[in-house]
Amino acid sequence: MGREAMQKMSEGEIAESLATLDKWAEVGGEIQRTYQFDDFKGSIAFVNKVAEAAEEAQHHPDIMIRFNKVTLTLSTHDAGGITAKDFDFAKTADSYKN
Repeated sequence: MGREAMQKMSEGEIAESLATLDKWAEVGGEIQRTYQFDDFKGSIAFVNKVAEAAEEAQHHPDIMIRFNKVTLTLSTHDAGGITAKDFDFAKTADSYKN
């Protein structure tokens, strides 16, 4: 990703970007979404896909697993907040849910 992707976004830019994503919200200076699956195995299969994508992108979300629910939380620590890189990864994660 280019330098632009590492620049912390303004509140307006964050709101605009959140409007393009389903079920994501800003929580405490990060973006977050909880996904629901049929069972624990579905949750783990999703987490494994997300882990592979995170390694490839070198951008790692915080992941919380609760049986059939997985919560992803994203921010760009190097930039001190939310960047376009977080929204790009959110779209990638969403693509694994369908």
